[in-house]
Amino acid sequence: MIAQIKGTIVALGKNLVVDVNGVGYEIAVVPALILEMRVGAAVTLHTFLNVREDALELYGFLSVRELAFFKQLISVSGVGPKSALNICGLGKVEEIQNAIARGDLIFLTKVSGIGRKTAERIVVELKDKLALVGGASDSDADGRSASGVLGEVADVLIGMGYSEVEARNAVKDLPRDGEVGELLKMALRRRRIENRE
Repeated sequence: MIAQIKGTIVALGKNLVVDVNGVGYEIAVVPALILEMRVGAAVTLHTFLNVREDALELYGFLSVRELAFFKQLISVSGVGPKSALNICGLGKVEEIQNAIARGDLIFLTKVSGIGRKTAERIVVELKDKLALVGGASDSDADGRSASGVLGEVADVLIGMGYSEVEARNAVKDLPRDGEVGELLKMALRRRRIENRE
């Protein structure tokens, strides 16, 4: 398994081509990443190798969290790597997770190849797993994403029935270096106090 590619971008098109010690790896990434990159720039991508009968396909992501979410998407029946990559291209991981958590089928069906039935399957199979996605791109000392921890707490709150606005308000002033379980208790305590006022 090729888990990471670190090298120099030598070509930009539909995919990236990254040179690693003289070997060029073609890697599929979200379109927004293509726009951010330039030939000659150094890049490190966390990768997933999809093995097919007629091809070996690499999919790349800037963060471990994005890769973990991609793997969750392809675990859903009927969602292949290309469709999962297109879903990842809809926005930031947190935005897409929130859409799934609230069952936003219109958001998910913006992707070519994702119909209503597949979108419903994604919501059913992933809604309760979203808080388990690990972090990340901006790691703190113990390797976890500071912003990702609060995102996980917000995802859990949304999964419990709170609106996206309520969840964001509940976590906005919480410490960014706590454990998810403890932060969740603090957020729920805050919501109870606000509801009594």
